Amino acid sequence: MSSETASTDGPTTAGPTTVGPSTDPTTAGPTSDPTTAGPTSDPTTGPGTSGPTTDPGTTTDPGTTTDTTGPDTTTGAGDDSTLCASQAEGPYFPADAIWYHDASNDPVAPDSDAITQWMVQNAPPNGWGTGTMRIDFSITAIDAPAGTEKRPFEIDNDYYYTPDCDVAPIPLPPGGVVEDYPQDLPPADSFEGYDCSGYQEGADCHMIVVSRSEQRLYEIYHATVDAQTEQFSAGCLALWDTSKIYDLDGRGQQCTSADAAGFPIAPLLFSAEEVAAGEINHAIRFILPNSMIRAKKYVAPATHGTNTTGPTTSIPYGGHMRLRADYPIEDLSPGAQVIAKALQKYGMYMSDGGNIALTAQSDVYGCATWADVGVDSFSLADLKATDFEVIDHGPTIDVTFECERTPIME
Repeated sequence: MSSETASTDGPTTAGPTTVGPSTDPTTAGPTSDPTTAGPTSDPTTGPGTSGPTTDPGTTTDPGTTTDTTGPDTTTGAGDDSTLCASQAEGPYFPADAIWYHDASNDPVAPDSDAITQWMVQNAPPNGWGTGTMRIDFSITAIDAPAGTEKRPFEIDNDYYYTPDCDVAPIPLPPGGVVEDYPQDLPPADSFEGYDCSGYQEGADCHMIVVSRSEQRLYEIYHATVDAQTEQFSAGCLALWDTSKIYDLDGRGQQCTSADAAGFPIAPLLFSAEEVAAGEINHAIRFILPNSMIRAKKYVAPATHGTNTTGPTTSIPYGGHMRLRADYPIEDLSPGAQVIAKALQKYGMYMSDGGNIALTAQSDVYGCATWADVGVDSFSLADLKATDFEVIDHGPTIDVTFECERTPIME
């Protein structure tokens, strides 16, 4: 995402190959150990994430899951005339999807206090990756209007994991942007905004495309379109059927997505449009450094984890935290109160490794701006980990990297 990237995994000299599943499991995934990642000395430039990782030594025969075919593309609606995607216009997934579950009264995990107290002790003063709760605004979701031409991509084998990742062509509207693009609009008739400046250095370069007409969500970890050649290169595509309510197996147990927990990213991003409307009706994405995530464990609804190093008193991938009902949100600014109410009602899910805790959606398209709603990176800086409760999602699962699924090809 930025110079504060929490992963040391960079591309090797191998370049991208043509679209299709990798037949050589030894090339899948990064070759360095993601547990070496940590914050840099500059906490102001944005968060870092470890990105999805899978064990490069793991070889499994792909199995089958229910997501091997695309959704019915004749029943969708709701694409905008602009590229601005937001759940202020309605949820991406069905209303009963777990991201929209009212968790206000869900039971608290037995080790909740131990986890939140350890977080504060480990990362003073408040228990987050930078010590205080920060908000990042670097990830953009692009709304692909109906009929947008689909573009195939060349696989970057250093960031492609088989069988976790999909290889379908992507509806990529001109004028959109990838994570890491500067905060100004690219030319509307070009693909310049999809050129990720940190791609060669291993930046996350998340590319998210919402296609409401198809009822599909395309999320890529590590993607770029070269501004000069328009070559589209990408690592791991996770394709989601937004007409479907996924069960606790998600896209497959032990399978990663564009986030290391195996979650979709877009339904957990909160936007300036939602804050302007006065309500966020879904859970929120949050991240922590690898050393603060329980070692090689995840909990439902996560389906994947990484080589993390946290103790048993740390939260696992998929951990669900809820702001206490008695937290005095009236002390926060009006915009921050909207976010805090969502944290009380829906909570936040531990999704990836990195430093800046909460992930908001970029306002680069100006459908609403963060300045308009009075929210900045420090709007929730007073929130401590001990102001939260960890919700009970059952026993943890060992990380094995043994994903079994059939990649979606079209």
